[in-house]
Amino acid sequence: MERKTNQVKGAILSASDAESIRRAGSIIKTGGLVAFPTETVYGLGCDAMNTEAAAKVFEAKQRPQFDPLIVHIANIKQLEIVIGALPNLGQQLIDAFWPGPLTLVLPKQPSIPDLITAGLSTVAVRMPNHPVAQTLIREADTPIAAPSANPFGYVSPTTAQHVADGLGNRVDLILDGGPCPVGVESTIVSLAGPQPELLRPGSITIEQLSAVIGAIRRASSVNQLPLAPGQLSRHYATRTQLTILASAGARPILKDGERAGLLIHSHQKDTDNRFAAVEVLSSTDDLMETARHLFAALRRLDSLGLDRIYAEPCQEEGLGVAIMDRLRRCATL
Repeated sequence: MERKTNQVKGAILSASDAESIRRAGSIIKTGGLVAFPTETVYGLGCDAMNTEAAAKVFEAKQRPQFDPLIVHIANIKQLEIVIGALPNLGQQLIDAFWPGPLTLVLPKQPSIPDLITAGLSTVAVRMPNHPVAQTLIREADTPIAAPSANPFGYVSPTTAQHVADGLGNRVDLILDGGPCPVGVESTIVSLAGPQPELLRPGSITIEQLSAVIGAIRRASSVNQLPLAPGQLSRHYATRTQLTILASAGARPILKDGERAGLLIHSHQKDTDNRFAAVEVLSSTDDLMETARHLFAALRRLDSLGLDRIYAEPCQEEGLGVAIMDRLRRCATL
C-alpha cells in the first residue's frame, strides 16, 4: 500500500521511524487519536486523563458509552495514577504476567474520567508487551485508553490496514507495527470483588492464572451491562452470518446456490470444493497460530459477499476457550 503523507488524517506511518512515534505522542498529548499495535490487537488510543479525547474514541468507533475502555500503562508508576488500591493478588498477577496480555479490573482513582470507566468505580488496566505500545505511552507521557481500533462490534484489527479499512480518517494517525503476534484480545480478571473473576478469556488461560492466585470464578454471562470490554453477547462479529459446526471435521449441507465460506483449524488432505473460499488457521493445528490468524481470516471471508460462513469448533481448553468465546460472540444474532 502506498503510504500517505503525515499531514493526512488516517495516515499509516511506520512505527520503526522515531519521528512517527514523536508525532503520535504529540497527537495523544493534544487530545487526538492514534491507532497503534499491541501484542493482542491494534488499539485506538487517547489520553486516558482527557474526557474530550475519550469522547472522540466513542464517536469514532460508534461505541456505546456503557462499554468501558482499557487503560494502557508503560510502568508501575503510571499504575498509581490509574488505580486506587492494589490487592496482594493483583501484585502476584502483575509479577507473573506483566507486561503482557492480562487486564486487571481494580478500584479506580477519582482522576480517571467516568467516561473511560462507563461510570463504574473500577478501571480496567494493563501493561502491554509490545515495543511500539510501550514507546508510544512513554512518548505521550500519560496512560493511554484504547479499545480495539475498529467500528464497534466488528472483528478486531490485527494489522494497520485493518484499522484503515474500518476507521479511515476518523483516526488522526495509524502506527504500523506489523501483524499482532497474539491476535485475540487480552484476558480480563476482576479483583474488585470478594473473589477473583474471569471477565474475558484470552491467551493467558484460567489454568495459568489459577496456578498463581488459586481459584478464579468465571463471570456470569447474564450481566446486563458490561463490567469490562468484550462481554456483550454479540461482538467481534462479521457482517456475514457465521455458524459454528457441531464438531471438527463436520461439514454442512449447503442449499442450492449457497455461496459459503469455511473456517477450519488445520490443513486436510481432502479438499471440499463446495465452498467459495476456505480459510485454514494453522498448518499444524496449533492454537497459538489459530488465534493469531483468526480475525484476519474472518475479515477475508467477510469481504467476499458470501451467504454464510461456517466455522469448525476447536477443543475448548487452554487458549481454545478464548477462540471459542470469539466465535460464539461472532455467531450470535
